[in-house]
Amino acid sequence: MKQYITLSEEVRIAKEQGKPIVALESTIISHGMPYPQNVKTAREVEQIIRDNGAVPATIAIVDGKIKIGLSDEELEMFGKSTDVAKASRRDLAYLLATKKLGATTVAATMICAEAAGINIFVTGGIGGAHRGAETTMDISADLEELGQTNVAVICAGAKSILDLGLTMEYLETKGVPVIGYQTDVLPAFYTRNSEFSVNFRADDAETIASTLKVKWDLNLNGGAVIANPIPEEFAMDEKTITNVIEAALKEAEEKHISGKNVTPFLLGKVKELTEGKSLDANIALVKNNAVVGAQIAVSFNSMI
Repeated sequence: MKQYITLSEEVRIAKEQGKPIVALESTIISHGMPYPQNVKTAREVEQIIRDNGAVPATIAIVDGKIKIGLSDEELEMFGKSTDVAKASRRDLAYLLATKKLGATTVAATMICAEAAGINIFVTGGIGGAHRGAETTMDISADLEELGQTNVAVICAGAKSILDLGLTMEYLETKGVPVIGYQTDVLPAFYTRNSEFSVNFRADDAETIASTLKVKWDLNLNGGAVIANPIPEEFAMDEKTITNVIEAALKEAEEKHISGKNVTPFLLGKVKELTEGKSLDANIALVKNNAVVGAQIAVSFNSMI
């Protein structure tokens, strides 16, 4: 495995010095936001992690290698390129073998982070069970990865374009704890609330870090979802976002959009129908997750 991994200078030094490191995905740059907001946000999120005492490690596939930590030029390249593959578990081997560019999803980032010895990962939202998954079997590989890979994912819940109830059921089946950070309910990405309760509530980073340590000390393999609601001032109106998502889902169905093309289409449509407010919310919640993730990483690092 190690022959396929290269560390940036910043990450290499952090590992040598035993500093806390936070993994970041690259799909959010290549497929989650338009240029130039994607690169600007990526740089700001990295800086937030540094400001909170940890070292950022944005992960991507470049020239047959898993890069743990990207340079400024590489961030720019992923932000601008139009031919970057969306890399999940099934794609990693092919992209490395053919030396193609790959932006890592939640699942692939978890695999790469664990291989590099990084246990804490910050993202926007996790994938989940799509609406109608009980018949289509359209379930994100993110959930399967959470069931087997020892990486905690700090996120603003799952996007409400998904079936949140089925998503929670799937995570329960896989034994994945969903911990609400200062919340009793699962946030739904653009909004702070949903009708689904989290498994546990934690009001500080130390409680989460010690829970993770005990989990992995007990060899209870698999990750954890740390659900951190979007800040109040950036949260979108629940009714508005529900109506927008329903309209976007209807259009996707009419256009026969399926598989991994659904999420990018829906996010683009939601941005269009909310006149850009959803993009502002997306940026705000990722930054908020970076603060919490860095605090958890610092705390976890002090315990190991």
